[in-house]
Amino acid sequence: MILMQGKGVSRGVASGPIFFFQRPDTTISDAPAADIEAEKARIAAAQEKSVEQLNALADKAREEAGDETAILFETHAMFVEDEDYVDCMMNALEERHCTAEKAVELAGEEFSAMLAAMDDPYMQGRAADIKDVTRRILNNLMGIADGGIDSEEPVILAADDLAPSETLQLDKSKILGFITRGGSGNSHTAILARTMGIPAICGLGDALKEDQGGRMAYIDGETGQVAIEPDEITLSMFQSKLEKQMELKELMETMKGQEDVTLDGRNIMVYCNIGNPGDVPAVVANDGQGIGLFRSEFLYLASSDYPTEEAQFQAYKEVAAAMGGKRVVIRTLDIGADKQVGYFDLQKEENPALGVRAIRICLNRPEVFRTQLRALYRASAYGKVAIMFPMITSVWEVKECKRACQKVMAELEAEGVPYNKETEIGIMIETPASVFVAEELAKEVDFFSVGTNDLTQYTLACDRQANDLGKFFDPHHPAVLRALKIATDAAHKAGIWIGICGELGADLTLLETFLAIGIDELSVSPSSVLPLRAEIRKSIAKTCTLEMLEC
Repeated sequence: MILMQGKGVSRGVASGPIFFFQRPDTTISDAPAADIEAEKARIAAAQEKSVEQLNALADKAREEAGDETAILFETHAMFVEDEDYVDCMMNALEERHCTAEKAVELAGEEFSAMLAAMDDPYMQGRAADIKDVTRRILNNLMGIADGGIDSEEPVILAADDLAPSETLQLDKSKILGFITRGGSGNSHTAILARTMGIPAICGLGDALKEDQGGRMAYIDGETGQVAIEPDEITLSMFQSKLEKQMELKELMETMKGQEDVTLDGRNIMVYCNIGNPGDVPAVVANDGQGIGLFRSEFLYLASSDYPTEEAQFQAYKEVAAAMGGKRVVIRTLDIGADKQVGYFDLQKEENPALGVRAIRICLNRPEVFRTQLRALYRASAYGKVAIMFPMITSVWEVKECKRACQKVMAELEAEGVPYNKETEIGIMIETPASVFVAEELAKEVDFFSVGTNDLTQYTLACDRQANDLGKFFDPHHPAVLRALKIATDAAHKAGIWIGICGELGADLTLLETFLAIGIDELSVSPSSVLPLRAEIRKSIAKTCTLEMLEC
């Protein structure tokens, strides 16, 4: 038996074989090919495998999400065999005597550029499809597993840590839990695990070794303990926890359909945080009242170029429509700091968390901002969409954002494109500056949402991504909680609602403090909705105190 101790960052117990995430070498050589006919045969085989994969995905999507999603995969399957696209690959082989990989890459670049340059928004949207198809064919040529996990059975995924772009590519149906050498409770691996409702442990360090791959492990995301091939006593302990986990899950099922209201009648909105349209089924399955944070930057992280207006519109529309009139708060682009995207060509910064990120990028690059705002407002015609701006520090920033919104609405009006004129606009309270000028900011917007991860980082001068800061990164710090109270009082004075969309919102030990402060909404990972609802329904708001705000 091997025992390892890390930091639990997503609760739950799981067992399964360890599988180490492998970063494939995706370098494509410019060297000439020795046998062109052999390269043609390789492309044909990769195309055939791609079509098989896409048809299987279409069948699965039709069963789980309906015809509209299935059609996307069927369209991709047709692109794989598109005559002009295939001719372009073959021409590259003949003219450049290159490898199959290079020919596919060149064909993908040529076709996507051609579609993106067209005036028709629909055809512009197809450019992203061609890029996805090209990536799939290349993966099959290079032996890269679809979804990043080359295993027939579900696994406990091990890694040093995973970048946001890497988590997007994972086949989530094959993941039982995460264990990482590095990372933190605020890492994207941890956020993904909480969204999926599966255990995750970070900070295992060098104890997690490559030669442990394939061995059976048990992990406890609450205690941070990992046991590889446990002895009978340890195995019995884990199995007992698994049984209790199943019992609790059955108990939580009884919370579905219940109101989020305290014993003395105080209502609180319980919403969900998501990263992409694929997370919506988890929101529905866990009975979330709405979506309090849609991290739109994941659309940018998943793309090899700026996502088009049409591609963004389709994603936002899909989520808005799927939520059936429930509020969907979509945060505008929050690239920068720990979320870097190559094609943005951001300059290297000594401290990117304090640099050009989030709303600063949007205001510096108005065309990028305009494209996203147009997609958001168009999607507002299909559901209750609200727009939220991150990393706000000043009133002038909010006024600039509102001017950009007004300009986009005027454009859509002139074009006869439907949108909701009453779309709510909100901001994130995640800097001390926004707390100090909260009264002035509240007069400009319809709601506040507190990003407690960044608010804690900036208030305590602690890097949220650093795993070794330990007790110094303390979201329970009185300074953080007092900042929440100041922002809440300012919001209510202006007659607007305020929520929390940071990870702290799911901290059941702080629920009474949130009720005493007067928080109106808590947006949490889908798996946290029902446990939070159970606690709310046991609470008495009028007896809650502010004692945790004291030093």
